[in-house]
Amino acid sequence: MGSKFHTDLSQELLLMLNDADDHNVVIQTGTGQTIKEFRAHSNILRARSPYFKSALSANWITTKNNNMIEFKKPNIRPVVFEIILKYIYTGEVDLSNQSGDNILGVLVATDELLIDKLFNYVQDHLIEKQFNWVKQNYVLVIHTVGKLASCKKLYDYSIESICQDPKPLITSKDFPSLDKDILYGLLKRDDLRIEEIDAWDYLLKWGIEQTSGLGSKNNDRKKWNDNNYKALKKTLNRFIPLIRFVDISSSDFFDKIRPYRAVIPHHTYEEIAEFYYKDTLPKTTTFPPRNAKVQIESKLIRLNLACVIAGWIERRNDKELSNKYNFQLLYRGTQDGINVNTLRSKCNNQGRCIVLVKHQESTKIYGGYNPLGFMHSGGQWRGTSESFIFSFESGRNIQNTNISRINSNSYAIYECYNHGFSFGNTFYMNSDNRIYFSNQGYYDNNINNVLSPHINQSGNIVPQEIEVFKITTC
Repeated sequence: MGSKFHTDLSQELLLMLNDADDHNVVIQTGTGQTIKEFRAHSNILRARSPYFKSALSANWITTKNNNMIEFKKPNIRPVVFEIILKYIYTGEVDLSNQSGDNILGVLVATDELLIDKLFNYVQDHLIEKQFNWVKQNYVLVIHTVGKLASCKKLYDYSIESICQDPKPLITSKDFPSLDKDILYGLLKRDDLRIEEIDAWDYLLKWGIEQTSGLGSKNNDRKKWNDNNYKALKKTLNRFIPLIRFVDISSSDFFDKIRPYRAVIPHHTYEEIAEFYYKDTLPKTTTFPPRNAKVQIESKLIRLNLACVIAGWIERRNDKELSNKYNFQLLYRGTQDGINVNTLRSKCNNQGRCIVLVKHQESTKIYGGYNPLGFMHSGGQWRGTSESFIFSFESGRNIQNTNISRINSNSYAIYECYNHGFSFGNTFYMNSDNRIYFSNQGYYDNNINNVLSPHINQSGNIVPQEIEVFKITTC
């Protein structure tokens, strides 16, 4: 049975490196005042690195001094090369006390020197042990490794991490210097977890720094002239279509987008303005909302409110949804006719549903969640603990949302031939095609806020629009 004495071999080779009296290679690393020379043995270098095997061959060597091979690597810092040289001689590396910058330098140098085992180890080390440093230096890291095909693992991991939490990148002092192609790729992604108004704000910040004549010395738009706006427009031209303007609130549009209308192409701005003023979706919008865990094609509510509803279904924050939701349109009053029988014919036996009702004389939206689905029967109560009634002040914004959950399970849904739908005879569509409101005590104490003001007035409205959606999860 054989024995292995790797430890002794490593120590002896380390002594050989430190006392290299018989060396035949001098490698000069660094530049300027950081230049340092290392003595080494060509046989060991060639055996351990395919790069040196070629570089130290007779066909490549051009500089000799008294039979000493002189080799220059100004692009590798001495501290980095010392780590690599020790690994070449001993097969050992200790990165525990090294700075992230030095470790990144080792990664790049080992890629060039074709030392695959050390390269793979260092790349994994940066991901597993140094990622807090990577997060603090995203721009340096992705600019460095983005140019190296072999560093795809670290690059992809960094980009995925940025998408999960963009804040360390966009708030860093280096963000304004981010490469335009990398920024474009990030803004194009649907999984970039960023509020759209923040995407706009930081795009502007980046664009101002990237534009000649602007930057930190001229970032007050009140002092800009037409040429400044034209220059910024040119900088941002390819990025503007990546902003999901329909996911920005009307107040943020007025305060933060409208002042920069000069940098937005005219046709794009007109479509955006028409959306905010007339609720008409832009024709040229090609990108879906970011991180869309909910899909809905509604004329009454925007995606942000559909996400709120999905969060209510799961009883959690809509940003933490465990499922992907698809709201499939079953019925639309203005399309199919506002009629009890038509609604029932399209919605019965379809599974769980959401009903949305638009008030004819205001922006208010009323709704209800039926987890049991609708069926056609005469005078039957159906029980569930999951139904709820809700209202929004408008179809766009999440301010002033109200929800009332069932508190008397046996009286959640009322099935009746004369009703298009009925949430406990509290919120229902009657045979006259009007929507009625009445606090029966079946839903919790917030019901008056949900139904207000109509529960205390006429008690019914003529709907401008009704939509019913079947809810499925992926």
